[in-house]
Amino acid sequence: MKQETTDLMVKAERAIHSAENTMSDGDYDFAVSRVYYAMFYIASALLGEKDLYFSKHGGVHGAFGQHFIKTGEFDAKYQSWLVTTFSQRIVGDYGATADFILDDVQEMIEQAREFYAAAQKYLQLK
Repeated sequence: MKQETTDLMVKAERAIHSAENTMSDGDYDFAVSRVYYAMFYIASALLGEKDLYFSKHGGVHGAFGQHFIKTGEFDAKYQSWLVTTFSQRIVGDYGATADFILDDVQEMIEQAREFYAAAQKYLQLK
């Protein structure tokens, strides 16, 4: 595994932990942002293992779908979660108000944890 991959996976784990702490503080919009970035770091780490690097979020989203979902290496739900949390992050980061509820934020955090675990398993098999 490349060092950059390891570093991004550690950063993803930190982002998930930060999302949990931020959620506990009642800052749901900021927690959603951290969840998205955890998933973004995971997807970027996986792509980096294939020497694929992107400077834009959309590039990561599309390439993850092309190189991991269409190939069957990952379930399509991970792409869906990545794109959905991106949209939610935009609402939380740029909207004056965001009406996230605790249950939804908890579910997103669980999705990030599942994505993280699936990526770890994949990377260990490489």
